[in-house]
Amino acid sequence: MNSLTQEFITSQSRRQFFEGAGLKLGGLALASLLGPRAASLGASTAAATGGSQVHPPLPGFPHFAPKAKRLIYLHMNGAPSQLDLFDYKPQLQKHYDQDLPASVRNNQRITTMTSGQARFPVAPSMFSFSQCGQSGMWMSELVPHMHRIADDIAMIKTVHTDAINHDPACTFVMTGSEIPGKPSLGSWLSYGLGSESNDLPAFVVFTPTFPAASQAQALFTRMWSSGFLPTRFNGVALRGTGDPVLYIQNPPGVSGDDRRTLLDALGRLNAKTLERYGDPETQTRIAQYEMAFRMQTSVPDLVDLSGESQATLDLYGPEVKKMGSYASSAILARRLIERGVRVVQILHRGWDQHNNLPKLIKGQCLDVDQATAGLIQDLKLRGLLEDTLVVFGGEFGRTVYSQGTLTKDNYGRDHHPRNFCMWMAGGGVKGGIVHGETDDYSYNIVENPVHLNDLNATILHCMGIDDRRLSFRFQGLEQRLTGVETPRIVKEVLA
Repeated sequence: MNSLTQEFITSQSRRQFFEGAGLKLGGLALASLLGPRAASLGASTAAATGGSQVHPPLPGFPHFAPKAKRLIYLHMNGAPSQLDLFDYKPQLQKHYDQDLPASVRNNQRITTMTSGQARFPVAPSMFSFSQCGQSGMWMSELVPHMHRIADDIAMIKTVHTDAINHDPACTFVMTGSEIPGKPSLGSWLSYGLGSESNDLPAFVVFTPTFPAASQAQALFTRMWSSGFLPTRFNGVALRGTGDPVLYIQNPPGVSGDDRRTLLDALGRLNAKTLERYGDPETQTRIAQYEMAFRMQTSVPDLVDLSGESQATLDLYGPEVKKMGSYASSAILARRLIERGVRVVQILHRGWDQHNNLPKLIKGQCLDVDQATAGLIQDLKLRGLLEDTLVVFGGEFGRTVYSQGTLTKDNYGRDHHPRNFCMWMAGGGVKGGIVHGETDDYSYNIVENPVHLNDLNATILHCMGIDDRRLSFRFQGLEQRLTGVETPRIVKEVLA
């Protein structure tokens, strides 16, 4: 025992000792859980570039051969209307402005935003639908570019959730729980599977711009947080303006060699701190400093689109070179997964259309339709779609009845958690199919319900993970993305 350690121990009060003991025991427990992973990470960061994998998988992961090696998750924050995009209900026209039958609503919970309405008038979609591709999948005129990828996607019309308001619903769709503090899907995947990239984070997030007139809900970092997992599994958000990542560039007068010398010295000090206190977050700091150093060269290369062909840029639409746009985020997502990043998440805001829906949803679709379809086409042309899983959807659906005044050319829709549409494409997914069916009002599920936990279990399955075996002990419970009950893999949408 050195003198510094002896001094530290003797200077502690009884209260400090017991406070610190819990942390030390927690660090030991975490080290035993992580095992070779912690040692591998320490070796790789200490060696700077030393040849070790910076983001190694947990021992034994994946559990079986994955169909998808990476995930791109396109989250439409605010909840797109399934009735106006993908759930075609032509018979609703004859029920225009009639009250939604009480037997359909069946005393189900509705929000306080419409619970006080005297009437619940049925509002058919004012947009036309057509059958697309060889599959004949129905899609709205609002997403003409997605028509071209109908045979590549599996449309799930019967997703349902437990939450009825945005914050808990967004937290649920991304973490499997309405309670904040749980790890996000991307964090679980980067924890279990690591990443092939040594120069970029395992999990990257974009929060692109959206039409100015949109009704936007707030985004919370818990949607890409690592929760109770070590913080090195947080998603790293790339900014759309200025430096993509703050503070990774050297300040004026500091060279790369200077930064390397500083980081090496800081790493040695942090290693001593880790040895002394056993706090796993010290290890996270070591890894984050090293990753920031590597990103100084990898990020500028990532965002440089000069090597992309005009034909590729045209797939994504006219805003592809506008940093911070959805189109720019979509092409960068492809470039990230090409460089070995495990999970890319794009969160596009503005889909909360309680009123003036026909005008607002047009702007939202114009923002994302071409770039979303272009991403699928680009991945397919490069042979990447077969082992890249792409997911598109929101946190819940919208009501068939109008919120507020209903007219022939205007209506709004309230929150509806009982059924909504999401689609999947790529690794492990069967293209050109529609799974599940709703009633004539798109209000209740009549065939093949898919809970969000089922959907997340299916995503994990495509990535080679048994959701029951991806867990982390916290607060006395084996915590899982998919909760304590055993979910169902949606095998009907798998190839």
